[in-house]
Amino acid sequence: MLVDTFQRPLKDLRISVTDRCNFRCTYCMPFDEYVWIAKHEILSFEEIERLARVFIGLGVERIRLTGGEPLLRKDLHRLVERLAALEGLQDLCLTTNGALLAEQAPLLKAAGLKRINLSLDTLDPEKFKRIVKRGDLAKVLEGLFAARDQGFHPIKINAVLERGVNDDEIISLVEFSRSHGFGIRFIEYMDVGNSNNWKSDKMVSKEEILERIRAAFPMTEVGREQGRAPAVDYRFADGGGDFGVIASVTEPFCGGCSRARLTADGKFVTCLFSEVGHDLKTPMRAGASDRELRDRVVSIWNRRSDRYSESRLEALHSQQGYRAEDHKKIEMISLGG
Repeated sequence: MLVDTFQRPLKDLRISVTDRCNFRCTYCMPFDEYVWIAKHEILSFEEIERLARVFIGLGVERIRLTGGEPLLRKDLHRLVERLAALEGLQDLCLTTNGALLAEQAPLLKAAGLKRINLSLDTLDPEKFKRIVKRGDLAKVLEGLFAARDQGFHPIKINAVLERGVNDDEIISLVEFSRSHGFGIRFIEYMDVGNSNNWKSDKMVSKEEILERIRAAFPMTEVGREQGRAPAVDYRFADGGGDFGVIASVTEPFCGGCSRARLTADGKFVTCLFSEVGHDLKTPMRAGASDRELRDRVVSIWNRRSDRYSESRLEALHSQQGYRAEDHKKIEMISLGG
């Protein structure tokens, strides 16, 4: 089994299919314009499928398609069809902002996509516009319900909580997800990328999230799926569904992290907070065999020693403190979460 320096296996791969996005969420893409990856540098569907097969051969069991916004990639359902047919892949999921989902949900379902995670930080149309800067909440909700009508299950809502922005909606988001049969995962506001001006006092901690929900709904802890999922899951005592909390800041889960990322231009990234990616596209396009690509991935993962979130927590509790701006990272638009 392929493991890194902390004996963590490689089990989960998140594949970014584009760096473009039709939103400009303040915690992810705070600028109006970016320098986009040139089209010829973006991996083709054939290249993504080939690399996915290499990763599956090394132990990857679950693949999640991300962006930017993955539904901006033309004919994404054709890639889904290719990946869904790969032997050894146990789970194929898509993370989307939902704006284009209503039109594409039938094609994605027919292609073999099983699960969808949808980003939804607010149910207030005006607040939605302030957070994402572009787009329409009604289109997102239309996509969410279209996916449910197509039979996707589970559908999980991802909500990033930022103090003073949307933390007053924790209970309303829980009630919405419960009433419509969706799961929901609250995410502590993190210092992803280099430009979201992260400060720890903007973060709503897992402890506070649970305190607010527990006051309204009795619940029990379930734990992390397979012991390595980012979210700690909870079940409502009345049987009204479940929710999770991803507490990367206050309760780092680096010790069980089995996730890697492949950027749209073919960089193999070993941590969400990495400074660099390792190029797989250039050797692949230069004629490298599957064995050579496999050996490169093995060499990189064997040396992996990432524990950024644990180090951040240690710094936050230290006398020196922690400044996000001192830690340069790959921008979130290239990694897709």
